[in-house]
Amino acid sequence: MKNQHVHMLSVSKPAGWLLILGIIFAGANLRAPLTCVGPLIEMIRENTGMSNTLAGMLTTVPLLAFALISPLAPKMARKFGLEHTLFGALLLLGAGILLRSVPLSSGLFGGTVLLGVAIAVCNVLLPSLIKREFPNKVGLMTGTYSVSMNMWAAVASGVSIPISKGLGYGWRFALVCWVLISLVSILVWLPQLRMKHVPISSVKGTSMWGSGLAWKVTLFMGLQSTVFYSIITWLPAILHQQGLSPSKAGWLLSLTQFASLLPTFFVPVLAGRSADQRKLVAFTVLFLLLGYAGILSGITWLAPLYVILIGIGIGSGFGLATMFFVLRTQNAHQAAELSGMAQSVGYLLAAIGPALFGFLHDKTHSWTLPLTVLVVAGVLLFFVGMGAGSNRYVSVEKDTDVLQKKAL
Repeated sequence: MKNQHVHMLSVSKPAGWLLILGIIFAGANLRAPLTCVGPLIEMIRENTGMSNTLAGMLTTVPLLAFALISPLAPKMARKFGLEHTLFGALLLLGAGILLRSVPLSSGLFGGTVLLGVAIAVCNVLLPSLIKREFPNKVGLMTGTYSVSMNMWAAVASGVSIPISKGLGYGWRFALVCWVLISLVSILVWLPQLRMKHVPISSVKGTSMWGSGLAWKVTLFMGLQSTVFYSIITWLPAILHQQGLSPSKAGWLLSLTQFASLLPTFFVPVLAGRSADQRKLVAFTVLFLLLGYAGILSGITWLAPLYVILIGIGIGSGFGLATMFFVLRTQNAHQAAELSGMAQSVGYLLAAIGPALFGFLHDKTHSWTLPLTVLVVAGVLLFFVGMGAGSNRYVSVEKDTDVLQKKAL
């Protein structure tokens, strides 16, 4: 920790601003390549002849990659350094976006796998980098990069149909155009490779797997991710079946993303200033359940209200999950380890969501049962969130109350 402190003091102001920009642009890549798929999924399915279950795998495959790669990301960072590992992930992300546009089914799924690997590394290491470089601004920086992530996710959801149909470029171009943001992110991140940053040091004996608190954080991560990826994959199809046009359904998904922006920023800031985050958990679950109830009602003229409620819940849930990685740990190494564990198991759980949604719809020809599953997930999110939001640090031996919490 001493070396880290000295390093932080030696960072010049221009270098600090370049790092902030790098984090913001890296965040811009973490959802847009995935959220652009949801509005296009019917077009992709019809063009390729996929079943709903297989089409759902376009969202599930990255989640499986998240689950497999997340535990390895802290090890990569210890060996190569956070900055170099993140740069490699951004390069891989660009390659995945390009491969996904190749007119072959193998390219579509192969590129999706590369996307998943790259995003998994960034998902795990960005919170650790923020904890190391901005220990007194964790909530603010987490909110800032989360807003970047969700803003571009919203744009991707909204413009996919206009690009593919309105401009006539087709769904493959609507997928590949996001390589431009990837290229910008790579260029913005290049200055970080010249910095003499210290890799994450290893802490012997650290293991999150025996901690009950770590498991609560992990389940919270998994359940809120299940909600998010199920919604971005199938919400347009649900609304279309209820009578809305594909274009309007796509824009309502975009509205969901835009509605998540404010809570994505403010919830981490509030969480960082609070000793206990359980009230924020209750707030999150309430908005999700109200939104689900609205969609289940089938009253389409109120659909904008329902998707806004869901968006607020999604943004709040993601902000809390990301903050738990840093609030429940005492150093950058623990933050990376908890983030790796939570995203590994959490995304494995989340991977079930989109495919299960498609499977249940194929079997019942209705969205009622899949939406009911999301209601159950919301209730479970409340109970694990009550534990994850308590004022404690993860301990490898046992969870102990925090006697004195460092101000953020």
